[in-house]
Amino acid sequence: MGTTGGDRDQLMKDMEASKASAVIAPNMGKQIVALQAGLEDLAVKFPSAFGDYKLHVRESHQKTKADTSGTAKAVVDSLKELAGDGAYTYDDIEMIRDEEESKEFGVKEEYVNGGHAFHTYTLTSPDGTVEFQLKHNVSGRTVYAEGTADAVKFLAKKIDQGEGNKIYSMINVLEEGAME
Repeated sequence: MGTTGGDRDQLMKDMEASKASAVIAPNMGKQIVALQAGLEDLAVKFPSAFGDYKLHVRESHQKTKADTSGTAKAVVDSLKELAGDGAYTYDDIEMIRDEEESKEFGVKEEYVNGGHAFHTYTLTSPDGTVEFQLKHNVSGRTVYAEGTADAVKFLAKKIDQGEGNKIYSMINVLEEGAME
């Protein structure tokens, strides 16, 4: 179950109380989850490796998405650790929901309102002479559907092995190598 736009804490409580089996994650895109996990690992291993670098984040989604990208927030948490930038907040994330601005950001016309998730994270050195940029752009919903299919297969296997009645995450799915 993807939790974008929902009350994740309430969903977790409801699922735990029901003793049902589930894979619950804010993002079902396995490649995106793997990227997030890698960044979390880097932040733990190399805190402040980008000390004093300035962070700038832009994200674009279809205009019907009202909230800031949960993926952007998760990546920002790791990048803040790497940059030692405690001052950067989620409110600093630049949200693009305008159709023309989305196209200028690189979103193809057919995905402007048909589903897209474009993100660019920039870390710039204090003197502006060094810049690192990380981008991940998704057009359409296929990556999420594929991740969800892998999660269903993973969960079915766990239930067959007698390991049901538990809540798993997409990290569990990735760690098991349960991907096609």
